[in-house]
Amino acid sequence: MKKICLFWLFGAALIAAGCTSNTYSKLRDQEDKLIENYISRNNLVILKEEPSIDHVWAEKEYYQVEGYDNLYFHLIERGDSIRVDSISPTENDTVDLEIILNDLIVMRYKKFSLTENADTLSYWTTLDQAFPTEFHYGNTSDCDCVAWHVAVKLMKYPESQCQVIVPSKLGFSDDQTTVTPYVYILKIKVKQ
Repeated sequence: MKKICLFWLFGAALIAAGCTSNTYSKLRDQEDKLIENYISRNNLVILKEEPSIDHVWAEKEYYQVEGYDNLYFHLIERGDSIRVDSISPTENDTVDLEIILNDLIVMRYKKFSLTENADTLSYWTTLDQAFPTEFHYGNTSDCDCVAWHVAVKLMKYPESQCQVIVPSKLGFSDDQTTVTPYVYILKIKVKQ
């Protein structure tokens, strides 16, 4: 009888422990609330449609990227859309610099969590990190952060700068494992 009671108590303890632990869906719900709180706390204005290329972004305007849950994009600086190849240019001497698949992206970035007073990890200058991060646009084996590839697509041109709110499932593998969203400030170049 004591063994049966002990067995039932042990089983009840296991069930209770399982009920109080964080499941992935509970962690995702917490992440969604953290993102909502960040947006609310910072008074961000969320755009549901992608702005036109000539749109002048207000400081707190963020585009909720269609097709991706909780991915938000804010363009800080458009970058160089045209390069002139001569001193006295004609229309034939200009080159459209729009980024295309497999371009080698050279990126500097800052990263911080969505909590209040979060510490910033900076990889912005050579003092922070000697060499910038490099990856081929569209190749997730070079860079598994899907959100970075989406951001490059939306930035369109070299020398662009943006800020993105990245949910864990669109971030790096470590972010996915810990279910941690981040904000990234990105600036890009294309290596020729």
